[in-house]
Amino acid sequence: MRLQRAFSIFVVATVVGSALPADAAAASTSHATGPRPARGCDPIAGTGCLLPFPNDWYTTRAHTPTGRRLALTGEMTPKNAAGKAIYPAAWNISDGFSPGSMLLAQVPGLDLAKTGAAPVTDVGRSLDRDAPIVIVDTRTGERWPYWAELDANATDPARQALIVRPAKNFLEGHHYAVALRDLKNSSGARIAAPATFTRLAGVKLSRRDPLAARQDALRGTLTDLGRAGVGGRGLYLAWDFTVASEQGIAGQVLDMRDDALRGLHGRSPDFTVTSVTDFTPEQDANVAREVKGEFLVPNYLDQPGGPPGSRLNRDAHGDPVRFGDDVHAQFQCEIPRAAFTRPAQPSVYGHGLLGSISEVHAANVRAMAGEHDFTFCATAWIGMAAEDIANVAGVFGDFSHFDTVVDRLQQSLVDFVFLGRTMITKNGLASDKAFQDDKGHSLIDPRADLVYDGNSQGSIAGGAAVAVSPDVRFGVLGVAGMNYSTLLNRSVDFAPFEQVMNAYYPDKLDQQICFALQQILWDRAETDGYAQHLGGDPLPGSPRHRILTQVAFGDHQVSNVTAEVEARTMGARVHQPAIAPGRNPDVVPYWGIKALPYGAYAGSAMVVWDSGTPAPPVTNTPPAGEQYGIDPHEDPRADATARAQKARFLRDGVVVDVCGGRPCTEPHAQ
Repeated sequence: MRLQRAFSIFVVATVVGSALPADAAAASTSHATGPRPARGCDPIAGTGCLLPFPNDWYTTRAHTPTGRRLALTGEMTPKNAAGKAIYPAAWNISDGFSPGSMLLAQVPGLDLAKTGAAPVTDVGRSLDRDAPIVIVDTRTGERWPYWAELDANATDPARQALIVRPAKNFLEGHHYAVALRDLKNSSGARIAAPATFTRLAGVKLSRRDPLAARQDALRGTLTDLGRAGVGGRGLYLAWDFTVASEQGIAGQVLDMRDDALRGLHGRSPDFTVTSVTDFTPEQDANVAREVKGEFLVPNYLDQPGGPPGSRLNRDAHGDPVRFGDDVHAQFQCEIPRAAFTRPAQPSVYGHGLLGSISEVHAANVRAMAGEHDFTFCATAWIGMAAEDIANVAGVFGDFSHFDTVVDRLQQSLVDFVFLGRTMITKNGLASDKAFQDDKGHSLIDPRADLVYDGNSQGSIAGGAAVAVSPDVRFGVLGVAGMNYSTLLNRSVDFAPFEQVMNAYYPDKLDQQICFALQQILWDRAETDGYAQHLGGDPLPGSPRHRILTQVAFGDHQVSNVTAEVEARTMGARVHQPAIAPGRNPDVVPYWGIKALPYGAYAGSAMVVWDSGTPAPPVTNTPPAGEQYGIDPHEDPRADATARAQKARFLRDGVVVDVCGGRPCTEPHAQ
């Protein structure tokens, strides 16, 4: 990971140095604070065009599962330093907003402490009867938990976003109403509501008034809030939004998966072994053989072979369809020594941030294979693999191209399904002599279930891979987290890409809007869009799942708060005591996550592993600096006890307490 980040920084520096428009350097030093074009913008708050966000004002009625579709225009979206607005076509196929949507507003002078808003350390306060921020599911009347924060990265108070993040993902296809009330400034005085909102919430306007349509929409929102006990007294702002449906988020990948699998007729994808390397026990005590090759997957991207920068190849209805020749996806497998005595259980492995399939040869993966008799096979997270670094970096200079990242990731989800099929079908890998002993016996157990194991990015995207797989029931997500719009500001890995973003989108309020927009597309290929289906409500064509997440307390790269949101959304339980007293700064650590019962638990769980790293910042900033100690990101997977817990879960789907009824601790990885 460290070498990978160094390489990323090199590429990002190249992008900044060579691609920044001639007029961008000057533009990046200051932000034009003049009004945006008024056409189509929501006038309710009198601030930036897309604020508040997400917001049904930016949708239109449509024949979709939610009855809505996004209707963004280039006049609404942020412009980069070259003056180019984000082109919204990729967004406008969505039938709602992200289930992990960060809620954005701009409230000049707001002091959250004086207001009494729930911070990240006290999520439970968000459900207080008199909470100053209220989110209501209008279908069920349920109040939704969240935490609120002001963007700690903003240097100009006039351009500082109020960010409200759900502590559990919103439900697909549901409609939510939001109220901000009794907001206070640093002196404790109530902040007056925006003049336009006051007018809209007042007496009925003439039909000829330009604000009449907005008032009609607001009336419905205020009615929904009133039913939930939120009246108009002290109201600063109110709006509503609709969450995208299951079909709107996962439909594209499921259509691609099903179309691709129909072509197999129950057989393995075509594959070719390109190299076989046998290791002596002196060379590798755990792995006896490494096999590399390629397998064929239908190509749904719009260029031959689907290289970086490709988009999904869509028909006239916007649905992905095959294009040209198949993709030649690469694989690398590690076969343990134990497999020559007893055939190994097959596991797909997911690599880390902008990495490669060679990470399946990492010491911790080989140790897991050798200790517990797993054969791990990896393919690349195309879209977020080493070959994509330059494209990913460039996207942070022009988010009009962000779909090139997510579309390739959607293709990679189909690739992972096909890799799994090569591991479990009779005419798959087991039929090749590279996966047989000298007597022709398979080194892969044909009776064992296919499972998934991934770390870091392999966890963030891995939940999506498990959710769409028709073959995987049990998955381990190491150093887990989800929702890149929350993760980016909180990760040390974001630093090189932030350099690009600061050059092209220097305004911090615009940056938060960009993150919110990004998440709508991210959901199509990362766990945030699939977490609701990693339990008792599987996607069509997929089995019910059980997930074990292992969390490194104080992780510098994948923020712990995102793992907690993931656990609540999946309905996972947490090992208790999760951490030693005083280590977690929360008022109620792991609020809203039930404790694991005594004994082996046949269900999903989160286990926190503590190697002594200090608690991370409570702001949306990374744990950068000596005061945050050594990054524990690699520690759980490097610990033999944690690996034993993983192995038992992957074999039997049960979580066992390997920590003796105490918090789980381990030393820092060497």
